[in-house]
Amino acid sequence: MNIKKLLFVTKFEELWFDSLQSLLDLRKADLNHVVFLNVIEREKVALRRGTGYQKTEELKLREKANIRFIDWAESLFEQGLEVGVYIVVGAMVQQVISAAQKETADLIVIGRQKKSKIEELLTGSAITEIIRRTSLPVLVYKYLAPQGNQTEKPFARPLLATNWSPASQRAVEYLRPLKQVVEEVNVIHVADEDSLKGASAMGIQKTRKESRKKLDMICDTLEADGLKARAHVYIGETVDQIEKAARECQATMIIAGTPGVNSWKKRLTGSIPQALADDSVFPTLLIPPAPEAPSQE
Repeated sequence: MNIKKLLFVTKFEELWFDSLQSLLDLRKADLNHVVFLNVIEREKVALRRGTGYQKTEELKLREKANIRFIDWAESLFEQGLEVGVYIVVGAMVQQVISAAQKETADLIVIGRQKKSKIEELLTGSAITEIIRRTSLPVLVYKYLAPQGNQTEKPFARPLLATNWSPASQRAVEYLRPLKQVVEEVNVIHVADEDSLKGASAMGIQKTRKESRKKLDMICDTLEADGLKARAHVYIGETVDQIEKAARECQATMIIAGTPGVNSWKKRLTGSIPQALADDSVFPTLLIPPAPEAPSQE
């Protein structure tokens, strides 16, 4: 799957033009079109004034976004890219899904949206909901420092965390066309420590060897497409070990498959992809499963 069109979602608070510039290395892998999306949420407009919805406030926000996007578009035009713009009023999740479908985007880029624990409990994560409702990969962009230092090239050294799921397999397919962008892929699997309790040293080594064999097969697939790949097995709490591996491998991004979140139980307890999106310091590319083929019945 080639990345030809990118949907860049920003509220000008957590995602800036320099983050987009750091992704333009994807032009080597066919990126030729960027679509900007700014969603003006009705409740936020009302909250700014402390009263009901203010049309004049909406117009002001629209104009500010338009001025910013014109400046950004001029820079991209100079680099030979096509540009599209959406400035819309509505709910974030619905508008992101709608724009991605209209534009047939290949990748959604969105900044990490911070919420209080109560807000997360009541409304859930917008990113989680987007992942649940789209078959497109979603890159949750993170700045590596509070001062706004971005990763120079997020796709240069991705860490691919796999649990052998269909979404993890799709992540491998997503990387295969990116040999002009990716310098090295580190592929890891985190074995659950609880499953090793009471096991003999021989049993633990057997688990490691079985996981390593599967990882080596993934690396062979990537290397056949011209990508350099290395395999690693970690044991412990999944999110912590993924974060540790990313640091040790000097990764520029974490890639993980996600089954989506569609139950209150998972919304309350969270998930590994959601934890990576919310808490990891690394840009996180979440790959949902491929859409199911229509029934022939």
